[in-house]
Amino acid sequence: MADVARLAGVSVATVSHVLNGTRAVRPETRALVLEAVRTADYTPNTVAQSLATARTTTIGLALSAISNPFLGELIHAIEAEAARHGYTLLLVDPHEDPDYEDTVIRRLHGRRVDGVLFAPSARPAEALKYLTARGVPTVLVDRLIDDRMDQVGSENVEAVAGLVAHLAGHGHTRVALVAGQPGLRTTVERVEGYRLGLRRAGLAEDPRLLVDGHSAEEPARVAVHALLATARPPTAVITGNNSMTIGAMQAFREAGVDVPRDVALACFDDFPWADLFAPRLTVVAQPFAAIGREAVRLLLRRMADPTAEPVTTRLAPRFVQRNSCGCP
Repeated sequence: MADVARLAGVSVATVSHVLNGTRAVRPETRALVLEAVRTADYTPNTVAQSLATARTTTIGLALSAISNPFLGELIHAIEAEAARHGYTLLLVDPHEDPDYEDTVIRRLHGRRVDGVLFAPSARPAEALKYLTARGVPTVLVDRLIDDRMDQVGSENVEAVAGLVAHLAGHGHTRVALVAGQPGLRTTVERVEGYRLGLRRAGLAEDPRLLVDGHSAEEPARVAVHALLATARPPTAVITGNNSMTIGAMQAFREAGVDVPRDVALACFDDFPWADLFAPRLTVVAQPFAAIGREAVRLLLRRMADPTAEPVTTRLAPRFVQRNSCGCP
């Protein structure tokens, strides 16, 4: 920084103000400093800056299944919004393992992130206890479990109830749900929506039509084969997330079942290529980009005012009718 100041003919303090935006600097002086930065190929020492300011300008994101390409829109939106406010994203995958989840949350805190965005597992008590006890600014993303914390995610109950209503409106009386990993808040809410939809349609609940797909392709494939093998198989199936939709489609193909001629299919989560599938998939599409932006906004608000009242934001998914449900 001293070299940059000499090249620009200004004080070190002025260089600091230009680079950190901590005080207004005349445009011509700012231009001199930035030209000197380029000439000297100067890179700020972020570790030294964090020691001086007690801020690292990093945000931690703890999100399982980051290898799932369908979560790319959410991660991209979070990263872009964080970068727009001058923050770098530090991403970790807890692998839906509560013990490892606690470990990675502690590691993020050890990195001195300024705040954490967290999609909790089915048993997140230890990780949440750690974050709360240390006053780490935190926003829960996707899985909304505690209204004493800031949180943002999709509305799940009415969205799935709407899928049941759509299928029942086409005359289906045996509607199955391939549900996600037991214990996850999103799974609980989508099962609740399924049952609500059945009640509204005047359909009896058959426990054999509610199966666990464990939020993954292979368990969902096995679960759908089990549904098809029952004495009275479903005439319509709802899958609880995009990974399970792939498993369901594999099972239908292996069993020689045609969608939608033999069974109707409706899905939670859209695909970038869902409109190109044969059949084209009827879905409720989560507003991942809006969720990501709102998560960062809530975290910046919490970091600026730790005493603010917690906010819970639910964003409505969008129903996209194609033809896997039997619609023309």
